[in-house]
Amino acid sequence: MKQPWLDSYPEGVPAEIDLNAYSSILDIFDNSCSTYRDQTAYVNFDKELTYGDLDRLTRDFAAWLQSKGLKKGDRLALMMPNILQYPVALFGAMRAGLVIVNTNPMYTARELKHQLQDSGAKAIVVVENFAHVLQEVRDEVGVEQVITTQVGDLLGFPKKLLINFVLKYVKKVVPEFSLPGATSFNDVLRQGSGKQLDPVVFDLEDIAFLQYTGGTTGVAKGAMLTHRNLVANMLQAKAWMIPAGVGEDTEIVITALPLYHIFALTANCLTYMALGGVNVLITDPRDMPGFIKELKKVPFTMIPGVNTLFNGLLNTPGFAELDFSTLKGALGGGMAVQRAVAEKWQKVTGTPLVEAYGLTETSPAACINPMDLEGFNGCIGLPISSTECGIMDEAGELLPQGERGELVVRGPQVMKGYWQRPEETAKVITADGWLRTGDIAVMTEDGFFKIVDRKKDMILVSGFNVFPNEIEDVVALHPKVLEVAVVGIPDAKSTEAVKLFVVKSDPSLTEEEIRGYCKEQLTGYKRPRHIEFRDELPKSNVGKILRRELRDEEIKKLET
Repeated sequence: MKQPWLDSYPEGVPAEIDLNAYSSILDIFDNSCSTYRDQTAYVNFDKELTYGDLDRLTRDFAAWLQSKGLKKGDRLALMMPNILQYPVALFGAMRAGLVIVNTNPMYTARELKHQLQDSGAKAIVVVENFAHVLQEVRDEVGVEQVITTQVGDLLGFPKKLLINFVLKYVKKVVPEFSLPGATSFNDVLRQGSGKQLDPVVFDLEDIAFLQYTGGTTGVAKGAMLTHRNLVANMLQAKAWMIPAGVGEDTEIVITALPLYHIFALTANCLTYMALGGVNVLITDPRDMPGFIKELKKVPFTMIPGVNTLFNGLLNTPGFAELDFSTLKGALGGGMAVQRAVAEKWQKVTGTPLVEAYGLTETSPAACINPMDLEGFNGCIGLPISSTECGIMDEAGELLPQGERGELVVRGPQVMKGYWQRPEETAKVITADGWLRTGDIAVMTEDGFFKIVDRKKDMILVSGFNVFPNEIEDVVALHPKVLEVAVVGIPDAKSTEAVKLFVVKSDPSLTEEEIRGYCKEQLTGYKRPRHIEFRDELPKSNVGKILRRELRDEEIKKLET
């Protein structure tokens, strides 16, 4: 197919990457640990881990896992916020030959149970703040090895004791739990230091991650991301950034997005590891004043984020006074970047907010705007090196530039498929390798792509996919609910907010009762922001509830 986007590529960006440059993610990791051994790799609460530290700690972690009988291909779940234990566990598990299952630490017991059962995880690393959730489901999920950790465990004396004490006894954010047989993270490292590690050889086609997503159809599925997928996306990111000056000096990336999310996993944790850069881990970015204090400490060069994060920073006192002289770029993904935010960001920092586009299924980067973009253009960018994008109609035919249709992506970063779901895989990957994104887009004359609508009913809340089916299924189980429908409505802070429509079966049902129920069953970003009771819901002639009518009603309300 024609690739008009190549004519718009920034100078120095290649059309193709060398997919044979590395044999696996571990190949890149070993190279970085050797090349940058004495340089800082990760920072959290002012504690630094060098690449040499990372090499030693991951070796010990991997040796312990192998000593417990875990072998190549077994799955290990990570249930942690951005703390130093995350990269140690991630690369340690990979060195032991395991497949990583990233798990949102805010999951409810129901959500956690599904992911652990579906992935068949044999081990899990969980921060103690959320261990009580694992306790609820442990007997049902078959996890053999449980490793618990406290936020401060790798921070050294006395900060380790201070932070762990404050979180447990002052802030009281560590509920009581009981996980018999669990091993503490630091005990794992101590025990592993005296054990042998048998090196594992990976093939590029081996699965590296089961990264769970609703895809475009709702039920959480594990996207099988191979070593080839992630190596390709790292090389693609480097190819895009290096001509813009990234990598000339030691790069310092601010990692505020959660590492369990595919965006930060690849853009921060993996790509900057490949560059020999420094990841500054922000454990609680919702604490904006505290976040800005951390930004004051380091001459950061890059900050990936979502629109709500950038908007929050811009509206927090003290941000505009930071030193942005070392900032080379800000990368916006996960949700649409709003023009007002992008323009204000550039005015305050002197650096453009570059919008990118991707999916869990594309590891995630598929399109990125040029790093030297003069101003916001409302587009998701150009297909990156070794990537094709097209606009496809319902019949599967590619459409010419300027016509609206479904955005499709083809490239080495496209997932292998959904874990143990061949039928679901066949729905989104065509016989000739095109991934159907579910987004409606157009391609401009100069090869840029622009999202104009979404094909499915997915709701995008602060960069997280929320699927009406899941929420409806949960709420419908409430004994006082007769019918339910969920739609997304525009929201200035989070792009969209969840609105729940309920028909009561018991007149005594209250909004507070629904909210309490949802709090027990759903992660925070999935919970309805708005609730409306109705006598009936609009339906088709076959009885299907018409979400679009409800959504259109809400949009008309906002317009008037």
